[in-house]
Amino acid sequence: MPGSTTSARLLSGLLIGAGVAHFVAPRQFDAMVPRSLPGSPRTWTHLSGLAEIAVGAAVAHPRTRGAGALAAAGLFTAVFPANVKMAYDWRHRPAPLRAAALARLPLQVPLVLWAARLHADGSAAGPRRAPLTRRHSAPSVK
Repeated sequence: MPGSTTSARLLSGLLIGAGVAHFVAPRQFDAMVPRSLPGSPRTWTHLSGLAEIAVGAAVAHPRTRGAGALAAAGLFTAVFPANVKMAYDWRHRPAPLRAAALARLPLQVPLVLWAARLHADGSAAGPRRAPLTRRHSAPSVK
């Protein structure tokens, strides 16, 4: 399925790019970590970045694409509270920033649906394996 391969590559790139951003510019992600989580926001930023990179890698590989896409749907759902926190924290910022923060909320829906569709495509196809070959030996004649 060329369409699903392209879609998987795009989703993988999005996840890996976002994961790398957690390490390159962590402060913006630290600010999104809900205060109710234990530990340092930076720890959560790094853990979520690693999760995005790992899930992106899983989506990229045909053998793990179905499971990776399911994990992506879960990850997009799990980060929704951080987006809610960002929208709340940015309620007094200038209008363009408020709009960007609010736009992140409904954006989660198509991301989850995209990942779910890739999961369905990957699950229906099953894991891709090289065909097994049988070696027959001729019966020995004595």
